[in-house]
Amino acid sequence: MLAFKPEDQLQLVEREEIDDEEDLFEAIDKLITHGINAGDVKKLQDAGIYTCNGLMMHTKKNLTGIKGLSEAKVEKICEAAEKIVNFGYITGSEALLKRKAVVRITTGSQALDELLGGGIETSAITEAFGEFRSGKTQLAHTLCVSTQLPTSMKGGNGKVAYIDTEGTFRPDRVVPIAERFGMDAGAVLDNIIYARAYTYEHQYNLLLGLAAKMAEEPFRLLIVDSVIALFRVDFTGRGELADRQQKLAQMLSRLIKIAEEFNVAVYMTNQVIADPGGGVFISDPKKPAGGHVLAHAATIRLMFRKGKGEQRVCKVFDAPNLPESEAISFSYYISFLSHLTVIIMYRDKKKLHPIYL
Repeated sequence: MLAFKPEDQLQLVEREEIDDEEDLFEAIDKLITHGINAGDVKKLQDAGIYTCNGLMMHTKKNLTGIKGLSEAKVEKICEAAEKIVNFGYITGSEALLKRKAVVRITTGSQALDELLGGGIETSAITEAFGEFRSGKTQLAHTLCVSTQLPTSMKGGNGKVAYIDTEGTFRPDRVVPIAERFGMDAGAVLDNIIYARAYTYEHQYNLLLGLAAKMAEEPFRLLIVDSVIALFRVDFTGRGELADRQQKLAQMLSRLIKIAEEFNVAVYMTNQVIADPGGGVFISDPKKPAGGHVLAHAATIRLMFRKGKGEQRVCKVFDAPNLPESEAISFSYYISFLSHLTVIIMYRDKKKLHPIYL
């Protein structure tokens, strides 16, 4: 468990004061200096596009759908944006240098941080799936606090955006976690922006509105708890499955763009469904909801399940950058609620094998 002194208080800095990090994006206003009309720039902002980086992540078909932007205007805007940001090829060395901007946010447990390569990383989507009361939302509450720690204390030195689709966010739960980290609970809560989503369309619109806030303030974490719940309610039956998956893919695409555009960590929780094809030798077969669409979107997938008593078990289900054939087994008191045991999985061709130490 990480220990922090009471005098270590939250110290958020404004974006322009961060001198050890290059500008992560170019403001959309720079298009004006390249001959783009200020009125057209305003139209882009009204559509939720606040950076040139974000602009380049949209198709021209999407941009022409913005009221008042013709194909000729979109062509001119894209040409101007290409002069400001480089979305072409870079060398492997440049890609490695770019990866140094990634921030890893502590989970509050040294062992779990080591398992994740230092913590929950920015510019990536970390998915946590499991049945109810398995620790997913508890970790989300802990990250709300640890993200606001200075980078010298393995935090993200940034604010948190929390989209709640199940009504499980509890600010009174954040207070003891903040006190555990030796932080001012009032300041911590003030640096969390929260929204309750009731439909999948509302959920998507909340994501669109985040661009304006993240372009102005130093956010470092976006939590969506959970990403699939409203889709399972608003779409029913196999007849609407294709439409549901398409809308879900659009939602996940937006999350990926936010993560990379603003260098924020995206932590999303997911539900599980029964897996009849799981096999007769598996006592309680379950698999994450969302299908292949969600599986391909997540960078790191963590599987949570209940252990004995108050124990919680977490398996690294899929990750592109974690060492293979390495295992860590531990128990720790995650914030103030429950124990968590983590078992890493290593790959052997197409199979996943757990190692218990």
